[in-house]
Amino acid sequence: MLSLYVAIYLQSRENLRFSVASSLKKPRPAVSAIFFYSNTVEVMSLEEVVLKAAKEAIIKASISPALDVVGSLRRAQGSESSEAAKIQLEAILKNIELATATTSAVCQDTGVPTFFVKLGDGFPIRSKALSILTEAVRQVTKELPLRPNTADPFTERNPGDNTGLGVPVFDVELFDGDYLQFTYVPKGGGSELPGKAMVLPPGVAFKELPRIVLESVIDAGPMPCPPVIVGIGIGPTLDAAAKLAKKAAALRPVGSRNQNPEVAKMEDALLRAVNKLGLGAHGVGGNITALDVHIEYAYRHPATFALAIVFSCWATRRATATVWPDGRYEVTAAPP
Repeated sequence: MLSLYVAIYLQSRENLRFSVASSLKKPRPAVSAIFFYSNTVEVMSLEEVVLKAAKEAIIKASISPALDVVGSLRRAQGSESSEAAKIQLEAILKNIELATATTSAVCQDTGVPTFFVKLGDGFPIRSKALSILTEAVRQVTKELPLRPNTADPFTERNPGDNTGLGVPVFDVELFDGDYLQFTYVPKGGGSELPGKAMVLPPGVAFKELPRIVLESVIDAGPMPCPPVIVGIGIGPTLDAAAKLAKKAAALRPVGSRNQNPEVAKMEDALLRAVNKLGLGAHGVGGNITALDVHIEYAYRHPATFALAIVFSCWATRRATATVWPDGRYEVTAAPP
């Protein structure tokens, strides 16, 4: 969070009264907020606060992998036995260092802008939230900059600002609360290309699942820029399984385990099996092909077992912003 004070308008601007506080015991719906810097005062509406928080989250996610991913890459470098793979990991970590120091995109593929949004039913500007996040993408695309990654599939026209029909991608969850929280995940094309989704007969699904996962990793090879995070989704339909696999790969922190103990054991077993394949960083050979394997699941239809596999590259990027109705906000690269 910014090291500044936030003051809240308690009355209209015509009859201005405000209080300055570093924290509030009981948040109130606010008309606008005041940010005090060393020599200036900045008055911002709640819409402007959301835009500011969104731009900070997009930038933070674009210039470095998430904190847990960076830590895992460092551990991988220390435990990797292949000299060629160690050189690749050293280059990856140096790249992260330079990108962070220069506030530059950590990968030339700055991904498809995707927001996982938790929207409280008491947040004052619910109907404007998604349009504000879209505008943040437009602005950061020009200012950082980000590579324009959206193209019309029929005309190949690229609008140049990372927006378009269906983009940014929004996954919205409503909840009983008064704040807005969103995680920005810019996932690149290389890690999307080898993704798979299928529906299996339930009677053979668990027998076939390990083979399908391992063959998917082999088929992917260096394309998703390993070491990867393998996300596995199981559900009633293809789209449900794919969404779960995406969340497993992109949102779950490295080292986390599913709350179901049996599923957690499967995650551990699959991680060991994937790393025994020996692909290594960028496919040069080595004992760290995956940083982790995550499984998310939902109840299925009795006649179907939908399975999806999604890869996330070494540059798994995400940043989470939380905005309160009184104008306070914080942005973090820690897991949501």
